[in-house]
Amino acid sequence: MAKASEVKNGNILRFNGDLVQVEEFLHRTPGNLRAFYQAKMRNVKTGKTAEYRFRVDEEVEICRVETSDYQFLYEDGEALVVMDNTTFEQFNVPKALFGKSIRFLKEGMNVIIAFESEEPIMAQTPSHVELEITYSEPAVKGDTSTNALKYATLETGVEIKVPMFINQGDKVKIDTRTGDYVERVK
Repeated sequence: MAKASEVKNGNILRFNGDLVQVEEFLHRTPGNLRAFYQAKMRNVKTGKTAEYRFRVDEEVEICRVETSDYQFLYEDGEALVVMDNTTFEQFNVPKALFGKSIRFLKEGMNVIIAFESEEPIMAQTPSHVELEITYSEPAVKGDTSTNALKYATLETGVEIKVPMFINQGDKVKIDTRTGDYVERVK
């Protein structure tokens, strides 16, 4: 157990039986009243935010979270099988932890996973990935005068908008957070 004064932004706490990540932690001293800490926290599993006021001497449980790189091997139902790059140990991680960026994952890519006592609590894909275009309509001459976009299908099966000069077989860089085209890769 630690005192509330030792908590920092980004810490994972066990609060009311749930794991929460501290997003904002401010020290307040309102006039001649007692000081307190105002915390804005997000539930790791559900994503709901909550605010709470901690007394300065209140005890909190800061969880020890280990974050490491893992290699995505394959899908297994509602989970992804990943392998630790150093020990070669394999883990099943629920797909829900990855959010919308899971659609850009390809076998062999590295992902970051946070574990709290052998249970995966957070997962993150790379911010940018390079994927090949498997299908796109050919550009029509004259359409390239403006910033015209067309639909293209990636090797993972996702359809995105790309500029007209992108052809089938080209490799493109994609931002996994937004799903937007970034640039063509040589």
